[in-house]
Amino acid sequence: MRKLQIILYLLVFIIILIVLAFIPFQRAIVFQPNHSQAVLAYIPIKEETHFQIKYTHSIHLSDVIESFKITPNHLIQLYELMYEDFAIGMPSNAEEGETFEEKDGAYYIKNMKRVFPFFHLRIGQVRANHTVIYKNREYPLSRSIKPGTSVKVEIRKLNFLKLWKGVNILESI
Repeated sequence: MRKLQIILYLLVFIIILIVLAFIPFQRAIVFQPNHSQAVLAYIPIKEETHFQIKYTHSIHLSDVIESFKITPNHLIQLYELMYEDFAIGMPSNAEEGETFEEKDGAYYIKNMKRVFPFFHLRIGQVRANHTVIYKNREYPLSRSIKPGTSVKVEIRKLNFLKLWKGVNILESI
């Protein structure tokens, strides 16, 4: 009878561990292959709700920085854009409700309220050098994601197995 109790307790314990492995608990900025739920790379987030993506524009070869914040309902809001050259693919002015500024040779569009559930990004192969800036540190995406890969960027809660399978970008440097 005692052996049966131990086996039963052990079985219940194992079942609880298995169930806990599949419950999403860690909020993260997730970079996953397009058209897939597989996690390629992620940045675990706790209190910090801001991040930036910096890249070199393919035509005028100057830096562009897109600043995002995570909304309380796990959406991504583009709130600022910084660029150094007016050229193909760059805005020439702010839209309604936004502000346009020039400061130290750079152009800023601020007060942006563009909200997305996700966005797509192709990791540059030649000179784009896509980099995530999180907590004032830069993390080149090409160290975690193969250049040329097209990814979907979104905010999700991940379970233990997804965290284990994916690459934590903060640990890839």
